[in-house]
Amino acid sequence: MPHLEISDLITVTDPANGARLPVRRAEVVRRLREAGDPRAARIVAALPADRDGVLDPHAVDRLMIGVHTELQRLSEELRIGERLVHVLRPLFAALRATAGQGGPAEPLRLVDIGSGLGYLVRWLAATRALGPGVELVGVDLDAALVGEADRLARAERLDCRFVHGNAFDLPEAATVYVSTGVLHHFRGPALAEFFRAQAASPALAFCHFDIAATRLAPLGARVFHRARMRHPLGRHDGVASALRAHTDETLLSAAAAPGIRPLLYEPRGLANPFCTTLRPVLGVRPHLEAPLRQAMGRASRRLVGPEQLAGTPR
Repeated sequence: MPHLEISDLITVTDPANGARLPVRRAEVVRRLREAGDPRAARIVAALPADRDGVLDPHAVDRLMIGVHTELQRLSEELRIGERLVHVLRPLFAALRATAGQGGPAEPLRLVDIGSGLGYLVRWLAATRALGPGVELVGVDLDAALVGEADRLARAERLDCRFVHGNAFDLPEAATVYVSTGVLHHFRGPALAEFFRAQAASPALAFCHFDIAATRLAPLGARVFHRARMRHPLGRHDGVASALRAHTDETLLSAAAAPGIRPLLYEPRGLANPFCTTLRPVLGVRPHLEAPLRQAMGRASRRLVGPEQLAGTPR
């Protein structure tokens, strides 16, 4: 049976223009029951709907903002920002190192795909962890989450912005695409297409963090989400996302788009499963791999390509 996340089913947008589409509660309940998940079906059946059975969009927006707010607190406790910068800082150092050799000119533009409440972008803006000359942009198809992210950024007087829409349709080209917890939402051919779209863009690199597909991941997700998430939807989707995490092999294979060198940081064989919750798959233009490894120093030993992954202990 496929593992479905409730949030994917109750927030549906037109991928072409980001417009909100009506969602019938009974249809979502039917899909969840057919997937063998009666608990998720009961959660959706309790959500408010109108006379025609269409889920109340305002109630769904409030629920999603509440769940993402709790998710942000979890990210803070797991120090997700610091983990991301451990890889992003040397990546941006590599970009700057090539600036005089036909590399990018500042500002370097980081685009966070599926930014949600904008925790990563706002954290980077608040800490200035990537140094000067970096424009920070968060993009999401969920207008309610983008609105809340923008409100928080303005309240915190942060130098960043948020856009409602498709990250690949921005008028300004991204230098680096990033995301956290997005990859497992793409299934089958859509995962490879996600990477091909970035390879075909002017971007020089991508760095996408997602849940590490370890045996401990579902148990860890169950414990953390049970302890920290109050709404049943957040608890359910937190565990479902761990069950849907892609293997190292799947990520490297999908990221092998033309013109991109795919790399994985801390694959299963080189990481402590008790400490590894998220790990990134990277893609860089081939000329950036050497300066990236140089900027990472000894940590570059944990950065492997497909040919090295085949030789790591499983």
